[in-house]
Amino acid sequence: MAEQYVGHESATVFADRLRARFEGAEVSVAMPRGEVGIVLSPEAWHDGCRALRDEFGFEMLADLCGIDYLGYGSDEWDTEVSSLGFSRGVEGRGPGRFKYGERPSRQAAQPDAVEITPVPQRRYAVVAQLLSVEHNRRVRVTCFASDDSLPVVASVTDLWPGANWFEREAFDLFGIVFPGHPDLRRILTDYGFVGHPFRKDFPLIGNVEVRYDAEKQRVVYEPVTSVEPRVGVPRVVRDDARYATAIGEDHDLKIHSGIGPADAGAAK
Repeated sequence: MAEQYVGHESATVFADRLRARFEGAEVSVAMPRGEVGIVLSPEAWHDGCRALRDEFGFEMLADLCGIDYLGYGSDEWDTEVSSLGFSRGVEGRGPGRFKYGERPSRQAAQPDAVEITPVPQRRYAVVAQLLSVEHNRRVRVTCFASDDSLPVVASVTDLWPGANWFEREAFDLFGIVFPGHPDLRRILTDYGFVGHPFRKDFPLIGNVEVRYDAEKQRVVYEPVTSVEPRVGVPRVVRDDARYATAIGEDHDLKIHSGIGPADAGAAK
């Protein structure tokens, strides 16, 4: 497979430099695009990011986000062709598709059919996308929080001030705490919002619903009871004989005007 070059240095050479600088870190290269990624421990996260900025020239943080790996790899729909049709729902309540008080589950082998989704060893992660304009290079930097009950990853706002709102978003949606952030508070949900809606154990219908109580003469919050969780059928592109048939028919008819058989304009 051909090597992907970025600037004056190949992706694999750059990855080797990262391995030499960050001993023990997990470094990967996705070919053929040459996408380089490195995983840093929470203890090495901040110092590692500083080294990437000062020693490797990544002067710009293009993006930072949170990730919840609960249910990672589980499918909501079976997209293989079978006698039952093209797409059918799998057993279980996938991420988000469950009611208040329920837990996400997944399809299991018979006769159990359904099992509670196991919690991965490393559930929450912070991912930063760094850009070096000078060297025309990008790198993906990942850090897995050590404690799922309270995921904590050091803030990098002192290295890249643009991380401010990104970290607030990750805090709001995933509940990841960033020590050192100058103003860590919610940014998308209401200040009184309960929970973190991008976590995979947060139901799509929410935990509470709002209604006006005529007797109390005020708005009250109650567990969701009137909304059923739902999931949309994915749009999957598959091999279909109709396409080949249409191409064959077009070739046989040799239609140029779009109307009539192939020899319609032959006789004058």
